[in-house]
Amino acid sequence: MTIENGFSGSKAAGVVGISYRQLDYWARTDLIRPSLCDAAGSGSRRLYSYRDLLELRVIKSLLDAGIKLESVRKAFTYLRQQTDTDIAAATLVISGNDVLLCDGEQLIDIVRRGGQGVLNVLAIGGVKLDLDNELVLLAQPDATGTAVAGAQAV
Repeated sequence: MTIENGFSGSKAAGVVGISYRQLDYWARTDLIRPSLCDAAGSGSRRLYSYRDLLELRVIKSLLDAGIKLESVRKAFTYLRQQTDTDIAAATLVISGNDVLLCDGEQLIDIVRRGGQGVLNVLAIGGVKLDLDNELVLLAQPDATGTAVAGAQAV
């Protein structure tokens, strides 16, 4: 499996654990657009990079933790515009509907909302490890000796 070739939309959705319809909605509303090849009209295909898959998995994790989609949008806008850190090295702290970025010794409220709640920590490095493990499993051959899934656009 060669990651350089990218992942089709259906493959990316499967690896991340979301529906293709959800992936399509996120792309059409600019939450996350595929970095390798975007759709260019009817019948064209999106092609997602490994980093795109990591961001998709983080988005899914935040939504699964109960963060509202609009807050996830704000968080990712901030992460993309304000941080030079590799996303895999970032640690997000989730408090109710707030998403905070742990930057060294300080917490930055990247959603800019008040409120109290239970703190959950989402170490993106752990999300990256889960994604890597999923990709390894997909690349393993099945009983016929062919790879279960490749990174080629389908």
